Formats: sequence, C-alpha cells, structure tokens
Amino acid sequence: MRKTVVITGSTRGIGFGLALSFLKRDCNLVLNGKSPETTRKAMARLQHYSGHTAGVPADISTPEGIIQLYDEAVRHFGRIDIWINNAGIVNEMRNAWELDHRAIRRIFNVNIEGIVYGTIIPYQRMVTQGGGKIFNMEGLGSDGFMQDGMTIYGTTKSALTYFTRSFAHEARGSSVEVGTLSPGMVVTDMLRSTISDGSAETLKKKRFFNIMADDVETVSEFLCSKILSSTAQSPRIRWLTKPRMIRKLLLAPFRKRDLFS
Repeated sequence: MRKTVVITGSTRGIGFGLALSFLKRDCNLVLNGKSPETTRKAMARLQHYSGHTAGVPADISTPEGIIQLYDEAVRHFGRIDIWINNAGIVNEMRNAWELDHRAIRRIFNVNIEGIVYGTIIPYQRMVTQGGGKIFNMEGLGSDGFMQDGMTIYGTTKSALTYFTRSFAHEARGSSVEVGTLSPGMVVTDMLRSTISDGSAETLKKKRFFNIMADDVETVSEFLCSKILSSTAQSPRIRWLTKPRMIRKLLLAPFRKRDLFS
C-alpha cells in the first residue's frame, strides 16, 4: 500500500528534493507552497508522477493553513502516513538589532509557530487514525552553533529542536513517531544567500562549503530512505554525522569540488 507524504514548503530546495525521492519510492506526495503560483510551477515539474501527486497552496504559519493542508491531503489520498515540517525562512545576513521588526515576526511565525501547530495538529489527527510519523527539519542553530548575522534564524532552529524532543517525550507510548531531520549543509538558495558577495570572508565560506556541503539529491535520498524505515519513537535522522565530517576533511586535499558553479 502506498504511503502518503505531506511536505510543507516543498516547492524548491530540500523540500522539493524530498518530494522527488518519495515519489521515486512509490509514495503519494502532497506538495505545499505558500502561493498558488509557486505550487503550480513546482507541480509542473512532477508531471511524470501525475496521479500520485497533489499540490496545495497554504500558509503553514497559521493553524488554519495547516488544517487546510491536512484536510486537502486527506481528501486526495484518504490518510496521511508521514508529515514533514520543512517550511522555513531565513533572515538577511544582518545583526539582530538591524532587522525590521516585521521581518523578525514573520520568521518567528513560520519557523516556530508553523512548527508548533504543524506538529500538534497532524499529531492529533494521526492518533485518531491509528498512527503516523511527523518530522521537523533542523538547521543552523539546532546544535547551538552560532553565526554572525543569523541570530534570529538560529534562534528559531534551536527552539525547533527543543520543542520536538520535548513533544516526543510527552507523546512517548503513542502510535505516532515524532522526530527531527538534520540535513547538514545543502546547496540550496538559502545557503547561496549567505555567500552572495565577493568578499574575502565569502570566499573562505565557499571553500568550507565545497568541503562540507552536499547537493540536494544526495541528502534527500538519504533522508527519505531513513524516514521510511524508521521505527523509533523519537528518531533524529542526521546526514552530516561526525564520521562523515571527518571523512570529508580527510578527502578534501584529493578532490576538487565546486558546488556553486
């Protein structure tokens, strides 16, 4: 029986990469974007999988948007087996006190409220249906790492990790898995936005990313496989583990990578 997967913020980047990976594994896929236009364009790239895909534009920073997305997914495919809270937005690379308060509020709405309600609402529905899996996407700040200019974004990701672990602890013994996904450094528009100028600092970052980062397809395939096979109550699926980091560092002198060309 085909699994049905919902991925928020899946019109591009790692979200779209995950969408493709699940479709290749014979899953039904509900793709989500904030606007009808972005959702329509992403759906056009999935024509090969028509019949097993649905596109639902919805603002997942609100409970109403999450309920709309969930209900539409059920209307299309009957039930939801896996729900992935991937949607997130990043602030400009500026000190926290230099950011507009409206921009800060929007980041908190999407990256924190969207995760909180995007976990609670699917969890309640999945308990009723007898089971399911919910995964929240970690990012810079989830492990306490700090980067100048990314304080607000990092704060939301740190909060996401705590919330997910604590929620999973409260939900222990239930029929629903609640865990996190840690993709590491993935070459997406979000990562590129952090190296948008030609400064010496940017060139240094590029060299580092060319050692440590990976393309969307590689990471998506790994995460998808682990999600489908997971049976833990509170799984934490990590791509860039310490052994993998060490291997990358050891191989760096022997291979030349340009992930940004």
